[in-house]
Amino acid sequence: MTKKDTAVKAIYFSIIGSASLAVIKWLVGIFGNSYALIADAIESTTDIFSSILVLFGLKYSSRPADKNHPYGHGRAEPLVTFLVVGFLVVSSSIITYQSIQNIKTPHHMPEAWTLIFLLGIITWKEISYRFVLKKSKETGSSSLKADAWHHRSDAITSVAAFIGISFALIFGKGYEQADDYAALFAAGFILYNSYLIFRPALGEIMDEHLYEDLEAEIRKISLEVDGILGTEKCLIRKTGMQYHVDLHATVDGNITVKKGHELAHELKNILQEKNSSIGNVLIHIEPRE
Repeated sequence: MTKKDTAVKAIYFSIIGSASLAVIKWLVGIFGNSYALIADAIESTTDIFSSILVLFGLKYSSRPADKNHPYGHGRAEPLVTFLVVGFLVVSSSIITYQSIQNIKTPHHMPEAWTLIFLLGIITWKEISYRFVLKKSKETGSSSLKADAWHHRSDAITSVAAFIGISFALIFGKGYEQADDYAALFAAGFILYNSYLIFRPALGEIMDEHLYEDLEAEIRKISLEVDGILGTEKCLIRKTGMQYHVDLHATVDGNITVKKGHELAHELKNILQEKNSSIGNVLIHIEPRE
């Protein structure tokens, strides 16, 4: 199974899970008098649309290189990540506004049975987070990582709702708005997660040097190639699920240009064979006297 197939299956898992939970949360929130759960349902509804965006981004970014896009279409993925962050910010804003309105409006005490549903929701969302995050690490997909954090933020809002409803039920009349304050806290946490998702995607767009482990692996593999005496510059940039490498390799200064050219091709092939995430490799040969 290719990385693209793995990522796409993970996104379909997210879409089906988010759609199912959104329906459950809306029904439980309305009939259980829980405004925190309704706010949670809003967040889950936006999750569906953001996951569809991620699905589109994954399919588009995996297109092969062409004349107009010699490095492929991978940069579409962090752009989709920005859109996903936008969805998170919008959902956080909606939850904040709705929570403030609910705090001002007297309403009934939440039903105790909503806590049972919340425990199930929290468990499922945490399992979903761990599953999708694992797939994002396997594929190196930034947008899939963003989708994983959608599940984690959803779990956090559900935890906040659970605490708020429990607080309201324990202290009774006069504390009906406790779950609204919990929803307000959850909205702040979603904003914080939005930044955590946005920052690496911005680094990817700006070609920041964020891949020390991969650089160390490339340098180690290079020294295993007979004729390569060392490495100097090693520049790495990420596009989608692939890494493009510019590497300066040192060789014996007395060998022919043809031999140096052959060594460069050999090194490129070995790097791509040993790490399937490496896409284009440009080798610059440096002579060592």
